[in-house]
Amino acid sequence: MSVSPKIKMTLKGYLIAGLLIWLPLAITLWVLNLIIGSLDQTLTLLPQEWRPEAVFGMHIPGLGVVFAVLVVMGTGMLAANVLGRRLVGFWHGLLSRTPVVSSIYNSVKQVSDTLLSDSGNAFKNALLVRWPHQNAWSVAFQTGTPAQEILQCAEDGEELVSVYVPTTPNPTSGYFIVVPRSDTRDLNMSVDEALKYVISMGVVVPNPPPQAQRPRLNDEHNRQG
Repeated sequence: MSVSPKIKMTLKGYLIAGLLIWLPLAITLWVLNLIIGSLDQTLTLLPQEWRPEAVFGMHIPGLGVVFAVLVVMGTGMLAANVLGRRLVGFWHGLLSRTPVVSSIYNSVKQVSDTLLSDSGNAFKNALLVRWPHQNAWSVAFQTGTPAQEILQCAEDGEELVSVYVPTTPNPTSGYFIVVPRSDTRDLNMSVDEALKYVISMGVVVPNPPPQAQRPRLNDEHNRQG
């Protein structure tokens, strides 16, 4: 009997083969349904007579996505003129001075400005870092230059880098650490490729360019030995 190199064609093999087809599709549809369903709730901001149920006589899934995109684009266009900038400044000042709200708003705004701004320095490049101990390597991302107070704690001549180590398979949670540059190695892959590598738990291996050489991870260890 012919046997597949990856899945033995038994009842269990057929079950696994079916799961490999349906599981990604089901999760994708579930996530899309969750996103579309959440964005459809934005239609509740419209007056009752303007909602799809009143205009078309039925609920139309996905109109909330269109409405949300139009609201975001309209806000951006408004903020681009003089009057809009004044309104945004007033709103920012009001939230920044409101107790409790100010700490949440300012923190989120700093993160969003860093991630979305063209001048932001979030995730400069992908690298390997010695984590969680000196004999292990983890895929991480350089986020920027450490604060001056942290740099002052470094030993003479030691370069420190700020690093974000994501967790698998959810890269939105992780650890922020500051490590010596000598404990990191640059990777020949883009940030997007490294994220896919982390999310897939190492299954989706990026293809480096032909001219890229594989970094030698143990060169420092060999010199010390």
